[in-house]
Amino acid sequence: MTYLRSRDGRIEEASDGGPYDRVYVAERPELFFKSTGVRVVGDGEPVGKRADSTWDVPESELGIVVNSAGEIFGYVPGNDSSSRSIEGENLLYLPQAKVFTAGCALGPEIVPAWAATPPFGIRLLIERDGAAVFDERTSTDQLARRLDDLADWLFRGLDFPDGVVVLTGTGVVPPAEFTLHDGDEVTIEIDGVGRLTNPVVTVGR
Repeated sequence: MTYLRSRDGRIEEASDGGPYDRVYVAERPELFFKSTGVRVVGDGEPVGKRADSTWDVPESELGIVVNSAGEIFGYVPGNDSSSRSIEGENLLYLPQAKVFTAGCALGPEIVPAWAATPPFGIRLLIERDGAAVFDERTSTDQLARRLDDLADWLFRGLDFPDGVVVLTGTGVVPPAEFTLHDGDEVTIEIDGVGRLTNPVVTVGR
């Protein structure tokens, strides 16, 4: 809940939107596990959507790459592929809505923090059969939290000897009538950071 638009989208999908309202303004941010490295896909590789979900969306996010000392040393485009139908059914289903095979994409490269300066414009483009079906932009200047603050909260209770990528939330939410199809192509473009493109494939059963 780092963008107002994301908060509003979660309230729209949820049977009880109250927790989303509260966490958006709370001192402690919402932090959750997304993926181990073996389940992350790179640029050009298929990104997943769950077979047992009926409403699926990509989430275009700036990834901050944090070293073992908790310092931001780079940025990378990220896709936090999500099931809105599963998350909306019950807040306790968040892990199932977020954690699945090929449910996260990162790439194409890490841009060092000294080579790029926030805020960053972010574009989410979804194409189907060669035509754009969704194309919208936001900017990290709409974030309700500082990037270093998110990293600080994560490291208060965890250590990461090899570093970690923190996806910082989405400010672009496709409308309620939209869901991903197999074969859709998702492009996440972050100004000064890079362009990540992945075809969509159903995973699981």
